[in-house]
Amino acid sequence: MVDRLLKVNAYTTLDLVDASAEGHDFAESARAVLNVTAPRNDPEKVELQLELDNTQLDRLPAHADSVDLSAEQARKVAADLEKYAAKVEQAQRNAAENRAEETDD
Repeated sequence: MVDRLLKVNAYTTLDLVDASAEGHDFAESARAVLNVTAPRNDPEKVELQLELDNTQLDRLPAHADSVDLSAEQARKVAADLEKYAAKVEQAQRNAAENRAEETDD
């Protein structure tokens, strides 16, 4: 990503993820950086950051979004991510089993 606003290094959570931005009169998709971090010394928050690759966008200016979360809020997000990850994995297993059954017929 050229002209990146977020710092990306070996500790970045996800450096290339599919993302999208929607407005009232547009929708755009691009690769993005998704990062979760906290200050090194005496952290009081967890920061969730997202930046779409602005070289792949036509309508949206270069920017990065961030959300400050308390430890409790971060755990709630983590729990929901785990729950929905399990749901996606189960759906993928079911689809693979269905494909295997179709080839056996």
